[in-house]
Amino acid sequence: MSRAEAAVVKVGIADVQVARYPDKIRTSGLGSCVGLVLYDKDKQTAGLVHVMLPDSGLSKTAELNRAKYADTAVKMTIDMLLKAGCRKFALKAKLAGGAEMFKFKMTNDLMKIGPRNVAAIKEQLSLYNIPVISEDTGGSSGRTIEFEPKSCMLHIRTVKQGETTI
Repeated sequence: MSRAEAAVVKVGIADVQVARYPDKIRTSGLGSCVGLVLYDKDKQTAGLVHVMLPDSGLSKTAELNRAKYADTAVKMTIDMLLKAGCRKFALKAKLAGGAEMFKFKMTNDLMKIGPRNVAAIKEQLSLYNIPVISEDTGGSSGRTIEFEPKSCMLHIRTVKQGETTI
């Protein structure tokens, strides 16, 4: 596939996709949600999951969307990458999002969805011994992210704050 044929794989809210170079992978609408990229540099392949909530125990439906929750999304993404030819020992992580979009007067930690999402994802990654190489989390602004599997660079556009690359 030539460079001109590269596509951008779009990941929706509570969705997960896998992309291989020359394609890129992108998600938007990251407020308290977290965009987690797992990648194998040598295979030039990455998975991106748009996590909404920390714990699938919060689900009120019989049919569980595993991409929606940190405690199920990490394993789901790993499994998809292994099927795509990635090696578990080579997986690394980058993440962005987890903002506190709304400040509440009460200090109830249940309302701090963004920080709880980040913590839940990191907990899952540690269970699988996947290192977090870099992150852009917290704050109070939304983000759009795009990952390039060849360079392993995560481009982040933050509302009213510009762009950065990690």
